[in-house]
Amino acid sequence: MGTISTIGLDLAKNVFQVHGIDSLGNVLVRRRLRRSEVIRFFETLSPCLVGIEACGTSHYWARTIAAFGHTVKMMPAIYVKPYVKRGKTDAADAEAICEAVTRPTMRFVPVKSPDQQAALLQHKTRDLLVRQRTMQINALRGHLAEFGIISAAGVAGLNQMIALLHAEQEALPEPAQKLFQDIIAHLRALEQRIDDIEKQIVAAHKANSISRRLAGIPGIGPITASAIVAAVPDVSTFRSGRQFAAWLGLTPKNHSSGGKERQVGISKQGDSYLRRLLVLGATAVIRLARKESASRQWAAKLLEKKAARVVSVALANKTARIVWAVLTTGNEYSARSA
Repeated sequence: MGTISTIGLDLAKNVFQVHGIDSLGNVLVRRRLRRSEVIRFFETLSPCLVGIEACGTSHYWARTIAAFGHTVKMMPAIYVKPYVKRGKTDAADAEAICEAVTRPTMRFVPVKSPDQQAALLQHKTRDLLVRQRTMQINALRGHLAEFGIISAAGVAGLNQMIALLHAEQEALPEPAQKLFQDIIAHLRALEQRIDDIEKQIVAAHKANSISRRLAGIPGIGPITASAIVAAVPDVSTFRSGRQFAAWLGLTPKNHSSGGKERQVGISKQGDSYLRRLLVLGATAVIRLARKESASRQWAAKLLEKKAARVVSVALANKTARIVWAVLTTGNEYSARSA
């Protein structure tokens, strides 16, 4: 048997599929591996190029396989799909991965370290708890409305809801009183957990020089800065600020037909969490621009012609490009150069 130069590995929970070829494209191995056999297989294999799809457990397997001297490259599943030649099977997927990883125009996903994954876990847990808190507040507001108790919307209206509930408590049936108290207790517990995680994130932010530099950019605070540091292992994979913004899904989505081109919103591809944080930060900057009425500011000028939501996304795009520049050059943010 010849020497394997490239392998496509289709990841799974228990049964993995391997497709290996030599430098001429001849198929040398096409087999299934149980989870317990994967490490042994790559440990005894001569160093080669290994392609895998970016999915659950992919970062772990990329690090593990790379430790044996292999070059591991991860690709978005959506970019691998066009290379599938037949029906959806593990063997077909592994073959498609093997072919896709050799394409010169393929875009790859940087492999995250355990520390970066742990930092992202903090953000994902906080985001989950924030969404749970919002659901609880909306449920509480809806239930109170059924008893004629109306309060303001949003997290800011929570204290008002609690005050109104205490004032009207005697008029409520006893079972309802108990359930409302349980919901409020759950909300307080959620707020405490969110506060604890945010303190951990801020502490990590203060200890990281790159994160502190990013926080100097308007619209970026400790949460967004630390999320960027954790989610972007290697900024050199992006050739320009526009490519970085496109990776975040903040660039226009183009549609052309019959020689006519038009833009239909933004692509919304890539990291939705970072995109949301950047848009929220841009929205805060726009509020300040309105209050200060600074006609020379870029956002303030754009607000004269465009809707606020459109300007928020445009400013988030610009912020992403500035982030790329700060990460690439290692310099502090300068409003004059921006």
